[in-house]
Amino acid sequence: MHKGNNVQLDDLKFIHQIDSQDALGVTEKQWKQLTHSFGITFQPKDQIANIVLSGMGGSAWPAMYIQTWPGLTVPLEVSRTYGVPTYVNKNTLFIASSYSGNTEETLSALQEAEARGAQIVVMSAGGKLTDRAHEAGYPLYAIPGGIQPRMSSFYFIAAFLELFGPLSLLATNVSMNERQELSDWLGSQVGDWKADVAVLKNPAKQLALEIAGTTPIMYSGPLLAPVANKMKICMNENAKNLAWWGQFPEFSHNEFIGWSSHPLEKPFSIIEIRSNLEHERIQKRFEITERMLSGKRPHPYVITPVGSTLPQHIFWASMFGDFVCTYVALLNGVDPTPVDLVEKFKAELNS
Repeated sequence: MHKGNNVQLDDLKFIHQIDSQDALGVTEKQWKQLTHSFGITFQPKDQIANIVLSGMGGSAWPAMYIQTWPGLTVPLEVSRTYGVPTYVNKNTLFIASSYSGNTEETLSALQEAEARGAQIVVMSAGGKLTDRAHEAGYPLYAIPGGIQPRMSSFYFIAAFLELFGPLSLLATNVSMNERQELSDWLGSQVGDWKADVAVLKNPAKQLALEIAGTTPIMYSGPLLAPVANKMKICMNENAKNLAWWGQFPEFSHNEFIGWSSHPLEKPFSIIEIRSNLEHERIQKRFEITERMLSGKRPHPYVITPVGSTLPQHIFWASMFGDFVCTYVALLNGVDPTPVDLVEKFKAELNS
Protein backbone atom coordinates (compact mmCIF):
# COMPACT_ATOMS: atom_id res chain seq x y z
CA MET A 1 0.00 0.00 0.00
CA HIS A 2 1.17 3.53 -0.76
CA LYS A 3 1.01 4.49 2.88
CA GLY A 4 2.62 7.87 2.31
CA ASN A 5 -0.52 8.95 0.47
CA ASN A 6 -2.98 7.94 3.18
CA VAL A 7 -2.91 11.43 4.62
CA GLN A 8 -3.71 12.95 1.21
CA LEU A 9 -6.90 10.93 0.75
CA ASP A 10 -8.05 11.93 4.23
CA ASP A 11 -7.25 15.61 3.65
CA LEU A 12 -10.51 17.24 2.50
CA LYS A 13 -8.70 20.46 1.58
CA PHE A 14 -6.35 18.50 -0.69
CA ILE A 15 -9.31 16.67 -2.25
CA HIS A 16 -11.27 19.84 -2.95
CA GLN A 17 -8.24 21.56 -4.47
CA ILE A 18 -7.70 18.80 -7.04
CA ASP A 19 -11.34 17.76 -7.53
CA SER A 20 -12.31 21.25 -8.69
CA GLN A 21 -15.60 20.21 -10.29
CA ASP A 22 -16.68 17.86 -7.49
CA ALA A 23 -16.46 14.55 -9.34
CA LEU A 24 -16.76 12.78 -5.99
CA GLY A 25 -20.02 14.60 -5.29
CA VAL A 26 -21.43 13.66 -8.70
CA THR A 27 -20.32 10.06 -8.21
CA GLU A 28 -21.95 9.91 -4.79
CA LYS A 29 -25.32 11.04 -6.17
CA GLN A 30 -25.45 8.80 -9.27
CA TRP A 31 -28.04 6.53 -7.68
CA LYS A 32 -30.61 9.32 -8.03
CA GLN A 33 -30.35 9.12 -11.83
CA LEU A 34 -32.10 5.75 -11.94
CA THR A 35 -35.48 7.29 -11.12
CA HIS A 36 -35.31 10.16 -13.60
CA SER A 37 -38.51 10.25 -15.68
CA PHE A 38 -38.45 11.37 -19.31
CA GLY A 39 -42.20 11.48 -19.91
CA ILE A 40 -42.03 10.08 -23.45
CA THR A 41 -43.91 7.23 -25.10
CA PHE A 42 -42.52 6.07 -28.43
CA GLN A 43 -45.03 4.68 -30.92
CA PRO A 44 -43.34 2.40 -33.49
CA LYS A 45 -44.58 2.50 -37.08
CA ASP A 46 -43.57 -1.09 -37.82
CA GLN A 47 -42.70 -4.19 -35.85
CA ILE A 48 -39.30 -3.91 -34.19
CA ALA A 49 -37.08 -6.87 -35.05
CA ASN A 50 -33.79 -5.51 -33.76
CA ILE A 51 -32.18 -2.53 -32.02
CA VAL A 52 -29.05 -0.66 -33.08
CA LEU A 53 -27.53 1.96 -30.80
CA SER A 54 -24.94 4.30 -32.26
CA GLY A 55 -22.75 5.87 -29.62
CA MET A 56 -19.25 6.20 -28.22
CA GLY A 57 -17.81 5.96 -24.72
CA GLY A 58 -20.20 6.95 -21.95
CA SER A 59 -23.05 7.32 -24.44
CA ALA A 60 -22.68 3.70 -25.56
CA TRP A 61 -21.72 1.45 -22.67
CA PRO A 62 -25.03 1.85 -20.75
CA ALA A 63 -26.56 -0.36 -23.45
CA MET A 64 -24.36 -3.19 -22.16
CA TYR A 65 -26.14 -2.92 -18.82
CA ILE A 66 -29.56 -3.38 -20.40
CA GLN A 67 -28.37 -6.45 -22.30
CA THR A 68 -27.35 -7.97 -18.96
CA TRP A 69 -30.24 -6.64 -16.88
CA PRO A 70 -33.14 -6.84 -17.35
CA GLY A 71 -32.31 -8.29 -20.79
CA LEU A 72 -34.05 -7.80 -24.14
CA THR A 73 -36.45 -9.80 -26.27
CA VAL A 74 -34.79 -8.75 -29.57
CA PRO A 75 -31.13 -8.45 -30.57
CA LEU A 76 -29.31 -5.20 -29.72
CA GLU A 77 -26.05 -4.17 -31.37
CA VAL A 78 -23.92 -1.24 -30.21
CA SER A 79 -22.32 0.41 -33.24
CA ARG A 80 -19.19 2.43 -32.47
CA THR A 81 -18.41 3.72 -35.93
CA TYR A 82 -19.57 6.10 -38.68
CA GLY A 83 -22.09 3.77 -40.29
CA VAL A 84 -24.75 1.22 -39.40
CA PRO A 85 -24.96 -2.55 -39.85
CA THR A 86 -26.17 -3.70 -43.27
CA TYR A 87 -29.36 -5.21 -41.85
CA VAL A 88 -30.75 -1.89 -40.60
CA ASN A 89 -34.19 -1.23 -42.14
CA LYS A 90 -37.72 -0.16 -41.22
CA ASN A 91 -37.88 -2.88 -38.58
CA THR A 92 -34.83 -1.52 -36.78
CA LEU A 93 -35.16 0.70 -33.74
CA PHE A 94 -32.17 2.99 -34.20
CA ILE A 95 -31.01 4.95 -31.15
CA ALA A 96 -28.71 7.90 -31.80
CA SER A 97 -26.97 8.33 -28.45
CA SER A 98 -24.57 11.19 -27.74
CA TYR A 99 -24.38 13.12 -24.49
CA SER A 100 -22.82 16.15 -26.13
CA GLY A 101 -24.96 15.78 -29.22
CA ASN A 102 -21.93 16.51 -31.38
CA THR A 103 -20.30 13.09 -31.68
CA GLU A 104 -19.39 12.89 -35.34
CA GLU A 105 -19.62 9.10 -35.57
CA THR A 106 -23.19 9.16 -34.23
CA LEU A 107 -24.28 12.03 -36.48
CA SER A 108 -22.89 10.18 -39.49
CA ALA A 109 -24.58 6.91 -38.50
CA LEU A 110 -27.87 8.77 -38.01
CA GLN A 111 -27.81 9.95 -41.63
CA GLU A 112 -27.34 6.39 -42.84
CA ALA A 113 -30.09 5.09 -40.56
CA GLU A 114 -32.43 7.76 -41.95
CA ALA A 115 -31.61 6.69 -45.50
CA ARG A 116 -32.41 3.08 -44.61
CA GLY A 117 -35.81 3.99 -43.17
CA ALA A 118 -35.06 2.95 -39.59
CA GLN A 119 -37.32 4.01 -36.72
CA ILE A 120 -35.29 6.64 -34.91
CA VAL A 121 -35.03 7.75 -31.30
CA VAL A 122 -32.51 10.28 -29.95
CA MET A 123 -30.84 10.37 -26.54
CA SER A 124 -28.78 13.49 -25.90
CA ALA A 125 -28.14 16.44 -23.62
CA GLY A 126 -27.93 18.97 -26.45
CA GLY A 127 -25.86 19.86 -29.50
CA LYS A 128 -26.48 19.06 -33.16
CA LEU A 129 -28.21 15.79 -32.36
CA THR A 130 -30.87 17.51 -30.27
CA ASP A 131 -31.35 20.07 -33.04
CA ARG A 132 -31.83 17.26 -35.55
CA ALA A 133 -34.36 15.54 -33.29
CA HIS A 134 -36.41 18.74 -33.14
CA GLU A 135 -36.17 19.30 -36.89
CA ALA A 136 -37.23 15.77 -37.82
CA GLY A 137 -39.68 15.24 -34.96
CA TYR A 138 -37.78 12.30 -33.51
CA PRO A 139 -38.61 11.28 -29.93
CA LEU A 140 -35.98 12.92 -27.73
CA TYR A 141 -34.92 11.49 -24.40
CA ALA A 142 -33.27 14.63 -23.05
CA ILE A 143 -30.42 13.62 -20.74
CA PRO A 144 -29.81 16.25 -18.03
CA GLY A 145 -26.65 18.20 -18.82
CA GLY A 146 -23.84 19.72 -16.82
CA ILE A 147 -21.77 16.60 -16.10
CA GLN A 148 -19.42 14.36 -18.02
CA PRO A 149 -20.95 11.59 -20.21
CA ARG A 150 -19.32 8.85 -18.14
CA MET A 151 -21.01 10.27 -15.05
CA SER A 152 -24.48 10.16 -16.65
CA SER A 153 -24.67 6.41 -17.29
CA PHE A 154 -27.61 5.80 -14.99
CA TYR A 155 -29.62 8.51 -16.80
CA PHE A 156 -29.17 6.58 -20.03
CA ILE A 157 -30.18 3.34 -18.32
CA ALA A 158 -33.35 5.01 -17.02
CA ALA A 159 -34.06 6.20 -20.57
CA PHE A 160 -33.63 2.67 -21.95
CA LEU A 161 -36.00 1.26 -19.35
CA GLU A 162 -38.64 3.86 -20.23
CA LEU A 163 -38.19 3.33 -23.98
CA PHE A 164 -38.07 -0.46 -24.07
CA GLY A 165 -40.59 -1.27 -21.34
CA PRO A 166 -43.81 -0.08 -23.05
CA LEU A 167 -42.67 -1.74 -26.29
CA SER A 168 -42.41 -5.14 -24.53
CA LEU A 169 -38.75 -5.29 -25.49
CA LEU A 170 -37.51 -5.97 -21.95
CA ALA A 171 -37.13 -9.60 -20.91
CA THR A 172 -38.44 -8.56 -17.49
CA ASN A 173 -40.41 -5.38 -16.99
CA VAL A 174 -39.00 -2.92 -14.45
CA SER A 175 -41.54 -0.64 -12.78
CA MET A 176 -40.81 2.81 -11.40
CA ASN A 177 -41.36 1.40 -7.91
CA GLU A 178 -38.63 -1.18 -8.54
CA ARG A 179 -36.32 1.53 -9.86
CA GLN A 180 -37.03 3.60 -6.74
CA GLU A 181 -36.30 0.67 -4.42
CA LEU A 182 -33.03 -0.04 -6.23
CA SER A 183 -32.09 3.65 -6.18
CA ASP A 184 -32.84 4.02 -2.48
CA TRP A 185 -30.87 0.88 -1.67
CA LEU A 186 -27.86 2.18 -3.63
CA GLY A 187 -28.07 5.48 -1.80
CA SER A 188 -27.80 3.60 1.47
CA GLN A 189 -24.61 1.86 0.35
CA VAL A 190 -22.31 4.74 -0.58
CA GLY A 191 -21.70 6.14 2.91
CA ASP A 192 -18.50 4.15 3.54
CA TRP A 193 -16.88 5.40 0.30
CA LYS A 194 -17.32 9.15 0.76
CA ALA A 195 -14.43 11.60 1.03
CA ASP A 196 -15.01 12.29 4.73
CA VAL A 197 -14.59 8.60 5.64
CA ALA A 198 -10.99 7.86 6.59
CA VAL A 199 -8.82 5.37 4.71
CA LEU A 200 -8.93 2.88 7.58
CA LYS A 201 -12.71 2.56 7.20
CA ASN A 202 -13.05 3.31 3.47
CA PRO A 203 -12.62 0.30 1.13
CA ALA A 204 -12.67 2.49 -2.01
CA LYS A 205 -9.76 4.57 -0.76
CA GLN A 206 -7.94 1.40 0.32
CA LEU A 207 -8.18 -0.18 -3.13
CA ALA A 208 -7.16 3.07 -4.82
CA LEU A 209 -4.03 3.17 -2.67
CA GLU A 210 -3.20 -0.42 -3.55
CA ILE A 211 -3.43 0.06 -7.32
CA ALA A 212 -2.07 3.60 -7.67
CA GLY A 213 1.03 3.73 -9.85
CA THR A 214 0.05 0.60 -11.81
CA THR A 215 -1.91 -0.24 -14.93
CA PRO A 216 -5.12 -1.86 -13.63
CA ILE A 217 -6.73 -4.70 -15.53
CA MET A 218 -10.35 -5.46 -14.65
CA TYR A 219 -11.81 -8.93 -15.11
CA SER A 220 -15.38 -10.16 -14.64
CA GLY A 221 -17.84 -12.75 -15.80
CA PRO A 222 -20.48 -11.94 -18.46
CA LEU A 223 -23.06 -10.58 -16.00
CA LEU A 224 -20.70 -7.97 -14.55
CA ALA A 225 -18.93 -7.22 -17.85
CA PRO A 226 -20.57 -3.77 -18.11
CA VAL A 227 -19.03 -2.90 -14.75
CA ALA A 228 -15.53 -4.00 -15.76
CA ASN A 229 -15.84 -2.01 -18.98
CA LYS A 230 -17.09 1.09 -17.16
CA MET A 231 -14.32 0.89 -14.58
CA LYS A 232 -11.73 0.66 -17.34
CA ILE A 233 -13.08 3.77 -19.06
CA CYS A 234 -13.39 5.72 -15.80
CA MET A 235 -9.82 4.77 -14.92
CA ASN A 236 -8.79 6.21 -18.30
CA GLU A 237 -10.83 9.40 -18.08
CA ASN A 238 -11.02 10.14 -14.35
CA ALA A 239 -7.54 9.05 -13.33
CA LYS A 240 -5.88 9.66 -16.73
CA ASN A 241 -4.49 6.18 -16.13
CA LEU A 242 -3.98 3.42 -18.66
CA ALA A 243 -6.25 0.44 -17.98
CA TRP A 244 -7.76 -2.58 -19.70
CA TRP A 245 -10.59 -4.99 -19.10
CA GLY A 246 -11.53 -8.53 -20.05
CA GLN A 247 -14.06 -11.20 -19.15
CA PHE A 248 -14.44 -14.86 -18.45
CA PRO A 249 -14.80 -17.40 -19.97
CA GLU A 250 -13.00 -15.87 -23.00
CA PHE A 251 -10.02 -15.12 -20.73
CA SER A 252 -9.45 -18.83 -20.17
CA HIS A 253 -9.05 -19.49 -23.90
CA ASN A 254 -6.23 -17.05 -24.68
CA GLU A 255 -5.28 -14.27 -22.23
CA PHE A 256 -4.79 -16.84 -19.48
CA ILE A 257 -1.66 -18.21 -21.19
CA GLY A 258 -0.33 -14.69 -21.71
CA TRP A 259 0.29 -14.37 -17.98
CA SER A 260 2.33 -17.57 -17.83
CA SER A 261 5.74 -16.18 -18.79
CA HIS A 262 8.01 -13.24 -17.90
CA PRO A 263 8.74 -12.04 -14.36
CA LEU A 264 6.04 -11.74 -11.71
CA GLU A 265 6.89 -8.07 -11.19
CA LYS A 266 4.75 -6.76 -14.02
CA PRO A 267 3.58 -3.12 -13.89
CA PHE A 268 -0.05 -4.16 -13.54
CA SER A 269 -2.66 -4.67 -10.88
CA ILE A 270 -5.42 -7.24 -11.26
CA ILE A 271 -8.96 -6.43 -10.15
CA GLU A 272 -11.51 -9.23 -10.34
CA ILE A 273 -15.20 -8.41 -10.00
CA ARG A 274 -16.69 -11.69 -8.84
CA SER A 275 -20.42 -12.07 -8.45
CA ASN A 276 -21.86 -15.25 -6.95
CA LEU A 277 -24.72 -14.84 -9.43
CA GLU A 278 -22.44 -15.69 -12.36
CA HIS A 279 -22.68 -19.18 -13.84
CA GLU A 280 -21.10 -21.72 -11.50
CA ARG A 281 -18.52 -22.61 -14.17
CA ILE A 282 -17.47 -18.96 -14.37
CA GLN A 283 -16.91 -18.91 -10.63
CA LYS A 284 -14.84 -22.09 -10.86
CA ARG A 285 -12.74 -20.54 -13.64
CA PHE A 286 -11.82 -17.64 -11.36
CA GLU A 287 -10.73 -20.06 -8.62
CA ILE A 288 -8.64 -22.27 -10.91
CA THR A 289 -7.05 -19.25 -12.59
CA GLU A 290 -5.97 -17.79 -9.28
CA ARG A 291 -4.36 -21.09 -8.29
CA MET A 292 -2.65 -21.84 -11.60
CA LEU A 293 -1.31 -18.33 -12.15
CA SER A 294 -0.09 -17.90 -8.59
CA GLY A 295 3.47 -16.60 -8.83
CA LYS A 296 3.07 -15.69 -12.49
CA ARG A 297 1.03 -12.50 -12.13
CA PRO A 298 0.19 -9.99 -9.38
CA HIS A 299 -2.22 -11.38 -6.83
CA PRO A 300 -5.73 -10.17 -7.72
CA TYR A 301 -7.77 -7.72 -5.67
CA VAL A 302 -11.29 -9.10 -5.56
CA ILE A 303 -14.36 -6.88 -5.58
CA THR A 304 -17.29 -8.87 -4.20
CA PRO A 305 -20.56 -7.07 -5.01
CA VAL A 306 -22.98 -6.49 -2.15
CA GLY A 307 -26.67 -7.35 -2.45
CA SER A 308 -28.81 -10.34 -3.31
CA THR A 309 -30.05 -9.47 -6.81
CA LEU A 310 -28.34 -8.94 -10.15
CA PRO A 311 -29.20 -5.22 -10.42
CA GLN A 312 -27.90 -4.69 -6.88
CA HIS A 313 -24.61 -6.37 -7.81
CA ILE A 314 -24.30 -4.43 -11.08
CA PHE A 315 -25.00 -0.96 -9.73
CA TRP A 316 -23.23 -1.43 -6.40
CA ALA A 317 -20.05 -2.52 -8.19
CA SER A 318 -20.40 0.30 -10.72
CA MET A 319 -20.55 2.98 -8.07
CA PHE A 320 -17.78 1.42 -6.02
CA GLY A 321 -15.58 1.32 -9.13
CA ASP A 322 -16.29 4.98 -9.85
CA PHE A 323 -15.16 5.96 -6.35
CA VAL A 324 -11.98 3.92 -6.72
CA CYS A 325 -11.12 5.53 -10.07
CA THR A 326 -11.75 9.01 -8.69
CA TYR A 327 -9.49 8.39 -5.70
CA VAL A 328 -6.78 7.11 -8.07
CA ALA A 329 -7.13 10.41 -9.94
CA LEU A 330 -6.45 12.31 -6.73
CA LEU A 331 -3.41 10.14 -6.01
CA ASN A 332 -2.22 10.85 -9.55
CA GLY A 333 -2.61 14.57 -8.84
CA VAL A 334 -5.11 15.12 -11.67
CA ASP A 335 -8.58 16.65 -11.72
CA PRO A 336 -11.01 13.76 -12.31
CA THR A 337 -13.53 15.69 -14.43
CA PRO A 338 -11.88 17.38 -17.44
CA VAL A 339 -10.72 15.39 -20.46
CA ASP A 340 -8.75 18.18 -22.09
CA LEU A 341 -6.67 15.93 -24.34
CA VAL A 342 -9.81 14.42 -25.89
CA GLU A 343 -11.17 17.91 -26.57
CA LYS A 344 -7.83 18.92 -28.12
CA PHE A 345 -7.92 15.81 -30.29
CA LYS A 346 -11.41 16.68 -31.55
CA ALA A 347 -10.25 20.19 -32.38
CA GLU A 348 -7.28 18.83 -34.32
CA LEU A 349 -9.58 16.40 -36.14
CA ASN A 350 -11.79 19.28 -37.27
CA SER A 351 -8.97 21.65 -38.22
